[in-house]
Amino acid sequence: MSIIKACIFDLDGVIVDTAVYHYKAWRRLANELGFDITEEQNEQLKGVSRVRSLELILQWGGVVKTAAEQAELAQRKNEWYVEMISHMTPAEILPGAKEFLESCRAAGLKTALGSASKNSVTILDKIGMAGLFDAVIDGNKVNKPKPDPEVFLKGAEALNIPPANCVVFEDAIAGIEAAKNGGMKAIGVGSPKVLGEADLVISGLNEMSLEKLSAL
Repeated sequence: MSIIKACIFDLDGVIVDTAVYHYKAWRRLANELGFDITEEQNEQLKGVSRVRSLELILQWGGVVKTAAEQAELAQRKNEWYVEMISHMTPAEILPGAKEFLESCRAAGLKTALGSASKNSVTILDKIGMAGLFDAVIDGNKVNKPKPDPEVFLKGAEALNIPPANCVVFEDAIAGIEAAKNGGMKAIGVGSPKVLGEADLVISGLNEMSLEKLSAL
């Protein structure tokens, strides 16, 4: 049994829920291209890179674009998204997230963010939580998308903690797989039906405690 010395958190769906902003921006793009996307389709985009998300959306709409046109569309979507998140406030922190991070740090545990988002620093600043992470590894620092463990392994490395002593908090299947592929414990945030591969599943960080962490 490995003693947990570090907690690595995904951002979207764990600390905040920016999925609604992604959905609004992608939907606006789809509408401009002459079709619509559903919330069910949007679920398939969670934890997926911007480039791959656009590929899926274009497939759904039966729209073909050149690589240059795709790059321009992805950029436009991101500008809309950045504009929306620039108005975020601490009120958008998910229940229990800040409190659990504070209790981890008070107990001497290291904390890192491991997110595919290239806008994670902006979001952490807006919600006032930048100071609660010892390291931030985001889409600007990694090349391989989850389920590749790169983002979490870089997080462990930045914290100087072996992967076996790290636990990852994730709301996506690909994220749970990435944690496991990196030799880490994984706590799913969401539905047990979806995140059954995790070592423990909670509905939110408001359900998490240091006791549950030490029982892993």
